[in-house]
Parts: sequence; structure tokens; C-alpha cells
Amino acid sequence: MKAEIIAVGSELLTPDKTDTNSLFMTARLNEAGFEVHRKTVIGDSAEDIAELVLEALSRSALIVISGGLGPTEDDLTRQAVACALRRPLADDAGLLEVIRRRFASRGLVMPKINERQAQVIEGAEALENLRGTAPGMWIEERNTRIALLPGPPGELQAMFLASVVPRLSTLCSGRRMAHRSVHIVGLTESDVDSRVAQIYMSYPGVRTTILASSAQITLNLSQWLMPGETAGELEELTARIAEALGDTVYSTSGETLEEIVGRMLRESGSSLAVAESCTSGTVAMRITRVPGSSDYFLGGVLCYANEVKKSLCAVPACLLEKHGAVSAEVAEALAQGVRRALNSSIGLSITGIAGPGGGSAEKPVGLVYFGLAGAHGCAHERRIIPGDRESIRERASTYALAYLRRFLLAESRRNLTP
Repeated sequence: MKAEIIAVGSELLTPDKTDTNSLFMTARLNEAGFEVHRKTVIGDSAEDIAELVLEALSRSALIVISGGLGPTEDDLTRQAVACALRRPLADDAGLLEVIRRRFASRGLVMPKINERQAQVIEGAEALENLRGTAPGMWIEERNTRIALLPGPPGELQAMFLASVVPRLSTLCSGRRMAHRSVHIVGLTESDVDSRVAQIYMSYPGVRTTILASSAQITLNLSQWLMPGETAGELEELTARIAEALGDTVYSTSGETLEEIVGRMLRESGSSLAVAESCTSGTVAMRITRVPGSSDYFLGGVLCYANEVKKSLCAVPACLLEKHGAVSAEVAEALAQGVRRALNSSIGLSITGIAGPGGGSAEKPVGLVYFGLAGAHGCAHERRIIPGDRESIRERASTYALAYLRRFLLAESRRNLTP
């Protein structure tokens, strides 16, 4: 069955805000057997929204509309959909009381402007908002279902899972989309495609797309399955691709690089400390996104200035003077220094030139050194990373985690060797 998503909000048509709700909903809709054939972002215009809803009614079995259910003058989704369907809006006293209680539970008095959030389109079923004040709605219009959901992602996701997904299960015949992702680091998009194109082209029933982002490549594999069908072909293709790409594949189950590294540290009983210069805490932030990371992550040092490199990570002044802060020698010294300072099993360091200034012919913008120190000594890796300041820093954090992963793989193999 065909579904389409309409994201409402003039802010989504500016460089300041991105629609991420549609990504979450597409995955859930595919799992429920709906094929999302259209996504539209539209501004806060009641006339434009109503026109788009009328068009969508002619082509989609399910329309999911996010945003525009707030209390302000530019929240026009309720009015626009009511106009498109030629149904009146009516105040719902029970819903109004629920909203008042939600404010009271936070020690607040509900502003009068929020009363409009208790307006419900005739024939619609109100959907409870467990995390906010804007109720959603579920509407049946001839052969089409319409879901109106709030825009804030936390509110939308909770409402979608609690109130929309159960309704979807009654609409489809059991057809569903199975999905796998192969996550790769250390290869370019063209490298990946040249190695595996012949493999995935031999599976015409599986749709394969390649996505490149922040020093990583993701192969997304998907296949529509009818009731009773298994994902055997999809699993076989995933395994063949992983085998062809070897250690560059860090996950086929959706785990992030930081989750993989964290699991490897925990399983090996190792602890980690980081010394970050050009990434300024990005690596530590990514590592500590993972619940339970305190089991293996001890802490880090933001050693931006040379004086901090010397005082907190014990980098010898002679190394800084002779080789400069961005060098293999200083990267290794930083890794060794932070390992000793925090008494960790492993020390990881990043030092580089993120730009836009500070580069030279010998050391260009984007030059980054990564250092590792462990029980068997120190090592380093050198990369020149393209992009602007923020992309260099983000990519450097990915390469740092990838370097740590390769180190942990090598250590595990060393321990398995008789």
C-alpha cells in the first residue's frame, strides 16, 4: 500500500532546520508493509496544506502529516485538513481538561492560547500525546487514512509507536519490508562499489543503495516480503558483501562505530583514555553516547594548547619544538601520556589542523595524526582529510574510532594466537 509523508513547517524550508521525522516514520511504515512513495515539506500556509492534502487523497492509502498542531497563529494543520475534508472543527471539553492537567502536572497554568489544541476535526479520533500538549488525530476519509502528528521528534515518535503503528497492522495484508545495513569505514564509495557491485547485482529482488557520510559508507539492502516469505536471500547477500569487504565492515546489525568499539573494550576488559586536540572532545562525546560506557571509558584531556599537552599529557617540549604539535611523534606521546595520566589500558590521541587557517605546504589543512598506546608500545596513523573545519573534525573522530577498532581486532587476534 502507498503512503506519503507531509512535513509542515516554514522552518523546514530554511537552512536552520532539517526534517528528521520522515526518516523515523519511513522505517516504521516499511516494517508495517507501506511503501512510502512521496515526501513533501511545506510551509505554514493553510491554503497550500489543504491543496496538498486533496492531491494526496487521490494517490495514497495513508497520509501522515507532522507539525503544525501547536497553539500559535502559524500552527495551521488542523484548520487546513478540516478545510480540505470539508469537515468542521469542534472543541473537545475532555481533551481540553487533559491539556490543562498536563500543564498543572508541571506546576504551570495553561495559557488561553492552548485551548485551540483541544479542537478536533469532525469524525476524527484524538491521539494522546504522552510527551507534550498537542494531541494528534486519526481520520478515515473514504479509502484513505490520515494521521496528524506533532512536530517535535520526541512527541511524534512516542505517538506514532503507541497510536499509529497498532492501527497500521489492520490495514496491510502482511506484506513487509526487510532491511539490512552494511556499515563500512576505511574505503571510499567507489572502492566499495567496485568490490561488491557484481555481488549485489546478482540479487535483483534486493534493492541496494550506497550512502556516503562522515568517513563512513553504508550499503542499505531492502526486500519486500510476502506473508510466509523469509529474508534468506537478503541475509545471504549481506553475508557475501561482508565477506568481500572484510575488516572494513564494522557492523551489519545497525550498531554504531562507538557501540562496536565499546563492546570490544568491554569484552577485552580494557579501559580507554583519550587526548584530543583538533577534535576538542568529539571522540569522548561519541564514546559516552553509549549507555554503560563508564565500564571502559575513564576520561579524556582536551589538550588544545601546547602548554596543556606538556603539563597534562607529559609531551616533551623537545618533541613539540622539533616536530610541531601536528606530528607522528607528538601523537604517540599524547597517547602514551594520557594513558599514564589516567592509568588506562589504552591511550588514544588526535592532533591535526582543522582549518580554515594554520596550514602550510608541508602540513596542509586537514592533516591529522592519530596515536595509540597500549601494553605493547605506541603506533600512529596519518591522514589528510578533506572538507571544512566541522567536517574535518567529525571525520577525524570517525577515523580515530576506526583506528581504535583495528587496534582492538589486532589485539584479540594476538591473544588467540597459540
